[in-house]
Amino acid sequence: MNDTPASGPVDEDEISLLDLLQVVADHLRLLVLGPLAAGLAALGISFAIAPTFTASVKFLPPQQQQSAAASMLANLGALGGLAGAASGLKNPSDQYLAFIKSRSVQDALIERFGLMNRYEVELRQDARKSLEGVTRASSGKDGLITVEIDDKDPKFAAELANAHVEELQKLLARLAVTEAQQRRMFFEKQLQQVKGSLTQAEQALKSSGVNASALKASPQAAVEAVARLRASITAQEIKIASLRGYLSESAPEFRQALTELGAMRAQLARAEQQEAPVAGGSDYIGRYRDFKYYETLFDLFAKQYELARVDESREGAVIQVLDAAQPPERKSKPKKALIAVITTLATGFALLLFVFVRQALINAGRDQESAEKIGRLKTALRRAFGRA
Repeated sequence: MNDTPASGPVDEDEISLLDLLQVVADHLRLLVLGPLAAGLAALGISFAIAPTFTASVKFLPPQQQQSAAASMLANLGALGGLAGAASGLKNPSDQYLAFIKSRSVQDALIERFGLMNRYEVELRQDARKSLEGVTRASSGKDGLITVEIDDKDPKFAAELANAHVEELQKLLARLAVTEAQQRRMFFEKQLQQVKGSLTQAEQALKSSGVNASALKASPQAAVEAVARLRASITAQEIKIASLRGYLSESAPEFRQALTELGAMRAQLARAEQQEAPVAGGSDYIGRYRDFKYYETLFDLFAKQYELARVDESREGAVIQVLDAAQPPERKSKPKKALIAVITTLATGFALLLFVFVRQALINAGRDQESAEKIGRLKTALRRAFGRA
């Protein structure tokens, strides 16, 4: 009694499988000849497509390394945080890939090779999109960057690939990419600002009269110490400003820098309170203090500026080309065999799906209820497309 229900589904599955095989057998010629015809047609069309050649250039980007001056900065206390603020990226290759895809490099290439005329576009934006479509830039685990260019002309593809490296080199010459370049630009700006202030302080000192009471005060010892302390405070404030760029306020290094700044300010307050007042209302000591302050600050920045210049000249943003692009001898596209195989398989799958759906509709039409559902479905489709 239990064998009869179990055998029913098995028989139905066998009949369904046989029905599918019967459908395939009935349309075997279509399922075989159709994909073959489509594959041969795709193969013939692929011969009419103009071949595309791919030229590639492989180069080593500039290496960012810790310089000797950056190591010395860590020992200067107040200016030590500047070395960390100017450090390189975690993956410098990503930065150079972004430079290659930048609008500056693309526009330079468009102007250099007249790509708007070559790609037959009227807008520069469309020329950039066309250039992006034929350009592939990638970096490998070996640290090398590869730029590939697709074009109908193998010679032009090689020239455009090599031009990417040349324009990247020109862009790097205008940007401060390396750690030494960033420090050099920073100290150069600070040096110019302090130089102007130092000149003003020197002129103010010369314009002040030096009387007997000012000479008795002997400001060289006390005032110079206060000036150096003020310069150290300014340098410490610059360090804290740089730390804010890459550390949170709860970081131990940031909290330590704030503690050091507070101690310096307290020491400065005590030193200013201990200064002897100057009789006669002379402001010579105050102007002398300002002069020594800017002079000390100028010396600090001048030394670091010179160190950064030495590191920059030694480091340099030099691109080393490993394999220059050469006109390719073989085409990269179209791949005729691959096109024919994919077309054959896709056509075979589409025809197989078509015969199964067609047979299912024929079988459904034989059933009264299914035929009514199909009729309502056709009516709804006609209404949807405005044909009812």
